[in-house]
Amino acid sequence: MNPSLSVFGAGLLAGTMNALAGGGSFVSLPVLIAVGVPSVQANASSTVGLFPGAAASAWAYRGDLGPIGAVALRPLLITTLIGGAAGALLLLWTASSTFDFLLPWLLLIATVTLGFGRQLGEVLRRRWHIRPSAVLAVQLILGIYGGYFGGAVGIMMMAVWGLMDSHDFKRLNAPRTLLVTAANAMAVVIFIAGRAVRWHETLIMLVAATIGGYCGALVGRRAPPRVMRAGTLFVAGCITVLFFARAYLKTRG
Repeated sequence: MNPSLSVFGAGLLAGTMNALAGGGSFVSLPVLIAVGVPSVQANASSTVGLFPGAAASAWAYRGDLGPIGAVALRPLLITTLIGGAAGALLLLWTASSTFDFLLPWLLLIATVTLGFGRQLGEVLRRRWHIRPSAVLAVQLILGIYGGYFGGAVGIMMMAVWGLMDSHDFKRLNAPRTLLVTAANAMAVVIFIAGRAVRWHETLIMLVAATIGGYCGALVGRRAPPRVMRAGTLFVAGCITVLFFARAYLKTRG
C-alpha cells in the first residue's frame, strides 16, 4: 500500500479511537515506524499529528474545569507542563535503538493500564490515602511520562487523583483532558523546535486524525462503551504483542 495512504488510514483510525475511548497512538505510532520513520521521530510525529484533536477536546471541556479534591488546578497544570517538557527533552536525548528496546514495555504498561487501570485504582483507594503535596509529585512523574510517551496517561492521572478522596470520576474528565493536553502541548513545541517531526507524514496524519475525531464523536453517541473499550484493548494488545515479536526477531537477527 502507498505509504501516504497508510499514514492517512492510521490517522483516521487513531483520531476515531481517541474520540471514542483513547489509545489512538497504538495505531499511529506503529504505522509511522512501518513506513520507515525512525522510532523516536515516529513518536514525536504521532504526538504532533494527534495533538489538534486532543486540544479540541480540552476546549470542549473548558466549562467543566475545577480543582482536584484539595488541589487547585493551576499548580497541577504548571507541574504537568514542566513534566511534559522534561519528558519531551528526554525522548530527544534517547537513541532510536534504546527507544526501540523500551517501546514494547511502554506499550505493555499502557495496555495494562487501559485494561485494568480502573480496577487497580479502586483497590488502591481502599488501601491508601495520599496528601495533596504527594499528588503534585506524582503528577510531575506522569507529566514526564506524558511528554516522553504518554500511552494511557489520562487513566493513570485519574487513578492517582482518586487516592485523595472519593470523587465523581465523570467530573474529572475535564481536568484530565486539559492536563494530558498540557503535557502534549509542551512535547509538541519541543519536538518541533528540536526538528524531530517528519512533516510530510505528520501533516497527513493531522488531517486524517481531525476527520477521524469528528466521525468518532458522532459514532460515540450511539456505540456501547463496553464495545468501544473492548475494541481499543484488542488493538492495543495486538500491537503490543507485535512489538515484542519485533524486538525478539531483532535480537535473533
